[in-house]
Amino acid sequence: MNRFRSRLLFALLTLIIIVLIGLGLLLGQLFKSFYVQNFHDRLEKEVSLVEIIVSEKGLGSKELHDELDSISKILRARATVFSDKGKILLDSNGANLPVTDKDLQEFVKKRINEQDGVVREGGNSEVYYYGAPIVQNNQKVGSVVLSASIDSLDKINTQIWGVLIGSLGMALVVILLLGVKIMNQYTKPIESATKVAMELARGNYKARTYEDYVDETGMLSQAINILARNLQELIASQEVQQDRLRTLIENMDSGLILIDEKGYINLINRSYKDTFKINPTDYLYQLYYEAFSHREIAAIVEEIFMTELRVRKSIVIPINIERRHFEVYGSPIIGLNDEWKGIILVFHDVTELKKLEQMRKDFVANVSHELKTPITSITGFSETLLEGAGNDEEIRNQFLKIIHKEGQRMQSLIQDLLDLSKIEQQGYKLTIAEVNLVEVIEEIIMILKEKAKSKGIELAFYHEKEEMFIEADSERLKQIFINLINNAITYTPSGGKVTLKMRDGRQGVEVLVKDTGIGVSEEEIPRIFERFYRVDRARSRNSGGTGLGLAIVKHLIEAHHGQIDVESAVGEGTTFKVNLKKKQGK
Repeated sequence: MNRFRSRLLFALLTLIIIVLIGLGLLLGQLFKSFYVQNFHDRLEKEVSLVEIIVSEKGLGSKELHDELDSISKILRARATVFSDKGKILLDSNGANLPVTDKDLQEFVKKRINEQDGVVREGGNSEVYYYGAPIVQNNQKVGSVVLSASIDSLDKINTQIWGVLIGSLGMALVVILLLGVKIMNQYTKPIESATKVAMELARGNYKARTYEDYVDETGMLSQAINILARNLQELIASQEVQQDRLRTLIENMDSGLILIDEKGYINLINRSYKDTFKINPTDYLYQLYYEAFSHREIAAIVEEIFMTELRVRKSIVIPINIERRHFEVYGSPIIGLNDEWKGIILVFHDVTELKKLEQMRKDFVANVSHELKTPITSITGFSETLLEGAGNDEEIRNQFLKIIHKEGQRMQSLIQDLLDLSKIEQQGYKLTIAEVNLVEVIEEIIMILKEKAKSKGIELAFYHEKEEMFIEADSERLKQIFINLINNAITYTPSGGKVTLKMRDGRQGVEVLVKDTGIGVSEEEIPRIFERFYRVDRARSRNSGGTGLGLAIVKHLIEAHHGQIDVESAVGEGTTFKVNLKKKQGK
């Protein structure tokens, strides 16, 4: 903007100087012409006066010479009288001018007009001549010439130019100062508005200009400020919308991919990256058929490009060692003017839903199977008794024992189902109180000691302290450890050992239930807490187990905000690690 101001100032200064120089030349010529004209008029009158005196006195008068001397001194000019043939008759040089007779004769010869009798031009670099003919009886009898110095004319001319230069110089300074002030008044708002416009172009929407004036420049500044405020509000609103959209896209559970109209991938959200374990640089700004390693996804994109219709498909994709189920929704993006913008794909991971569906099916099948066996037994033995076998007391008692055993099994199964359903309810609450965990486990050992002894299994309990208090539901703690210890006894062969160890920690208590039983294979460990899952189905069914014990244990421990882990090896035994907090809610 300084260059703009400099150019404007230079143009203004040049224009002012040109105008002032032209005005000075014009005024100088006018003043010079005016003074020269006055000089002519004066000499004309003086020559006429001398010509009248000479005509009255006569060319031969003796007094004429004295008269010419007096006139020459008064007029400060040289008076010369010539005959009609150009001979000098009288000459008076009262002004002491450097004029020769030859110069005067040449002037008289060339310059005096015989027709009008008046000469209005003539002179050299130092002397100005003016002459007139002497006429008597309508005949020219001679000439009178006045020679005057032009020093006064040069002085006047110098003074005129001095005055003009001084006046015009002052006028130039005044005009220049006023011009600079006026220019600053109008250019500064423009410069400020230009700077603000440049800042707005760079993206700085907080820039503002001053609004000090009420003229057009003030209106310009006001308009720029209004534009800046509108842009700032628009960009702020756009940034808020972009942040909301980015937050929504990045935090949605479903994977999302945006493909442009040319087939290049422009956007991948975090859920997709985490689900498919991909590197974004391998996908972004790549063609979809080069980026997707799964043909099923590329086929969906191709179908949308060809049909321009929404697509919904269920696909199974292997990720690492796991097969995952996805519901894929694909939709074309069409602009307001039916302009093709691209494709959006949304991936809903329904693997857990599929697993839950399978678990539901397995649960129904397992419950049906578990109830079918005792009901069949009860029905069959009841029919046998009704058909007459009840008359034999020994057979009747045997069948009734079987019926009673199967009834207890059904009752145990139904009770476990009710317990599990109650525990899984959202509003389930524990009866929390301070409990000595050592006493609870010792009571359980007393209950199961006879069972272990009957199988020839050693049951041992090791604890660091006699009292280890925690906040828990004592009845649910008994249910947890009865299930764990009972399972350990059930799956440990005769001559084995079941060991309980209790360790006191700063925040909680760790209880280890270790057996030397049949063990669990590594691939079966993640499933042992599922409903009705059995490692050895025949043994667990013969022992009266329902397959729900470990599922109940896991839910009860989680209700106490604890953790349970399993370590096992086939043929070596299994160790359950239970961690319970001393204080609930911490």
